[in-house]
Amino acid sequence: MTTAVAVLLVLLALKFAAATALDLLNMRNVRAHAGRVPEAFKSFMDEATYSKGVNYTLDKTRFGIFENACATLFLAVILVLWILPRLYDFGLDIFGVSVWGQSLTLIFMALILSLPDIPFELYGQFVIEQEYGFNKSTFGLWVADKLKSFAVAVVLGAPILALIICFSETFKYTWWLWGFVAVAIFQIVMLVLYPRLIVPLFNKLEDLPEGETKRALFELSERGGFKAKSIQVIDGSRRSMHSNAYFTGFGRFRRIVLFDTLLEQLTLPELEAVLAHEIGHYRKGHIVKMIFVNFAMVFITFALMGYLSLSEWFYIDFGFSEAGGFGPVLLMFSMFSGLFTFWFAPLLNAFSRRNEYEADAFSADLCGGGGQLVSALRKLNKKNLGNLTPHKIYSAFYYSHPTLLEREGALEKIRK
Repeated sequence: MTTAVAVLLVLLALKFAAATALDLLNMRNVRAHAGRVPEAFKSFMDEATYSKGVNYTLDKTRFGIFENACATLFLAVILVLWILPRLYDFGLDIFGVSVWGQSLTLIFMALILSLPDIPFELYGQFVIEQEYGFNKSTFGLWVADKLKSFAVAVVLGAPILALIICFSETFKYTWWLWGFVAVAIFQIVMLVLYPRLIVPLFNKLEDLPEGETKRALFELSERGGFKAKSIQVIDGSRRSMHSNAYFTGFGRFRRIVLFDTLLEQLTLPELEAVLAHEIGHYRKGHIVKMIFVNFAMVFITFALMGYLSLSEWFYIDFGFSEAGGFGPVLLMFSMFSGLFTFWFAPLLNAFSRRNEYEADAFSADLCGGGGQLVSALRKLNKKNLGNLTPHKIYSAFYYSHPTLLEREGALEKIRK
């Protein structure tokens, strides 16, 4: 066992211990409030639904701990037995060492390494989600989604990987910079193409039907300074009863997408408040900020990969036969970067939650108060069996949105 492998094993153990401690802390907090509906939620939550939500949270968490333990063990075995270099050499023997051969090898490895996740995905979807009434998918649809996802990965992933590999073979010291530029451009292009070309492969997108709802939401968009080209409805209920709304694209390609389940669950004033929240993200510049944060993270990632690609110890310590290749660096980053990024999650989530507070405030201002947004948030938490009593440390690590009580408190301060 090399020093580098030993270090990663220690980091694996630390991350698993920290994640498990957070899960247990959260479960204890949830159980402490499980006896009856807390006073703050009695106005909209009944005992039966609250109890169901508690059980849903506990079941998901227990399963998550088991899944995390298996994933940690899997990564440890990969490290100790040098599975990655052996699988990488095997892939090169099949596809060749050309730029395209290396690209297909990386995609082939991604497919192989994702196979252990399948039983956990199936259990989560068809056992836990099914038991609590959320799953609407079928096994056939699940398989079709997997096949489509792999096809998309090959069609989109192979060319960009081949381009970066070409850079790494042509520009020994600066390839990472050109790789960053290529990925940044690719991500910008995908902001436009994804809702137009990729989403329709999996879901049906339709313009919001003519009627009072469409008129009201477009009028709200105009008042909010967001001239939406379209407000679309996605058939989320085809797979799940969970509901959501999101903003996609930029410039004249921007659009707002509402889940059909959201339209069924909320009244028109509540829908307006949710739409105003999404518009708030646009008006407050959150979309652009998140793009630049993402670019900064991608830049740092490529800079580190550039450094490691010139470090002979990296290839020797992790069992790769040849130094200087992009493939081994990408493989190690994709499998083990989470050991480092996990500890920075609270910072990124704090940034995200600040954006959510600002979007909530914008919604309250545009809709003449936060009452309808609070009502919508309560309904969505109830319908989605959200965890109403997470531990603060747990939410700091895992919640990109403030809790329901935190959002209500912030909106109440605005009213006062």
